[in-house]
Amino acid sequence: MRDLCRLIWSAVVGLVRSRAALEAENLVLRQQINVLRRTAPKRFSFRSIDRLIFVGLYRWFPDVRDALAIVKPDTVIRWHRAGFRAYWRWKSRSGGGRPKVPLEIRQLIRDMSLANPLWGAPRIHGELLKLGIDIGQTSIAKYMARRRRPPSQGWKTFLRNHADGIAAMDLFVVPTISFRLHLWLVDPAA
Repeated sequence: MRDLCRLIWSAVVGLVRSRAALEAENLVLRQQINVLRRTAPKRFSFRSIDRLIFVGLYRWFPDVRDALAIVKPDTVIRWHRAGFRAYWRWKSRSGGGRPKVPLEIRQLIRDMSLANPLWGAPRIHGELLKLGIDIGQTSIAKYMARRRRPPSQGWKTFLRNHADGIAAMDLFVVPTISFRLHLWLVDPAA
């Protein structure tokens, strides 16, 4: 934390100093970095605050990549991306979601849907509310028993049951030379 405060203080002081003094300080710092490169180990250990400072400076001033000496520019970019991923992983963490439904209530929903095959989720939801069980309608639909066939008859069964009462006709419209339309009904069974 002290390093961050010192960096901020030097930035504020740098705003009021002359350009020549800043260039001289910059040259001194570069020479110190050159000495460090010659004498220091190949791999430096950076603390989290060091990484945060490098990433923050890179974020605000992307041209500082050219001035990096003790760390590779790709490393700073990698730290920046890792921080970005960590931030969005934290931001999109699970906020809880739908509460767990106890086993007894799940079994009750299943039993009600099996005993009353024509009841849907809204009806079961209403019945559970009468019992004092507050659960969402989508949760009820999730735990209802699945049926193997639809609860009502299909089209094939309907047509077979009502074949004698269904009349089939074809309609033809014939335009005449005087642009009048004549409608013809034809019974295909005849």
